[in-house]
Amino acid sequence: MLDFCAEHGIAAEIELIDAVGINAAYARVLASDVKFRFVIDAATI
Repeated sequence: MLDFCAEHGIAAEIELIDAVGINAAYARVLASDVKFRFVIDAATI
């Protein structure tokens, strides 16, 4: 499946957030205001 996705340019859509924005992102999850999955930028920790 991963090879198929790579060959066809299929990738997950994400919203990159910094460590400071974790609480705001969680509030958005609770409010059902999330379109993409959140990914925390580890460089901001």
